[in-house]
Amino acid sequence: MDVRVFSKGVSDTIREGIPSILITVCVAAVIMLGLLQTEASGRAEGRRLLEEGITNAVVRHYAIEGSYPGSISFVEDSYGIHIDRTRYAVFYRVLAPNIMPDITVVELK
Repeated sequence: MDVRVFSKGVSDTIREGIPSILITVCVAAVIMLGLLQTEASGRAEGRRLLEEGITNAVVRHYAIEGSYPGSISFVEDSYGIHIDRTRYAVFYRVLAPNIMPDITVVELK
């Protein structure tokens, strides 16, 4: 009776482990891409909410006073709007007291 014993070499072990390593790397890449996408959409939503909050406060002031606020600092002080100046730049351009100001919020990088 001829009995042969085979032992796995290092190259065989590596070859068997490659598929599981590739699957793990792919799953990690998909998770990272998802996290980056979530972060980007959260930043865009924060900018949109700030611009919407400022606009709502300005319109509310116009409804009460009959004119638009003269400055963004007045809106911050009177309506409790908080602007994180490290994250956003707010451009508030007044044309006339009875014309809606141009409000632009830009995210700083």
